[in-house]
Amino acid sequence: MSEMSNYLEEEIIKHIFRTGSFTKPTVLAFCLLTTNAVDGDTGQFTTGTGVEVANAGSYARVNRPPLDANWAAPTGGNGTTSNVAAITFPTATAGWGTVVAGAITDVATYDAGNLLFYSVVGANRTIDNGDIAEIAIGAATVALA
Repeated sequence: MSEMSNYLEEEIIKHIFRTGSFTKPTVLAFCLLTTNAVDGDTGQFTTGTGVEVANAGSYARVNRPPLDANWAAPTGGNGTTSNVAAITFPTATAGWGTVVAGAITDVATYDAGNLLFYSVVGANRTIDNGDIAEIAIGAATVALA
């Protein structure tokens, strides 16, 4: 995830340079998208450019909260972290379409919350009935550099 949303950028600026405070999210929910998001999108993808896979066929966002057990420590001043365990979505009970991007929001509820990060996936993948979408260990890299 290399792109940061406008929401997150503004919250960080207010927190560091102004008098505002940014409350650390307790949820970091992974979403699968059939079109890529843009900086101005929210976690309510039905109103933005990014389109989350349909809320059907057992699709659900997957929460990996901000814990040391879920995220690698940054090393060497590179401004990155990555998932230390696989992120596995429920088995699809209907086709979800072609996934072209992923996103992290601060709410696990479908079509809700604030968009934090987003990125295109390495290779598009069509999710059919019976498929399991999974992000391998270390494949969800978040960069602030």
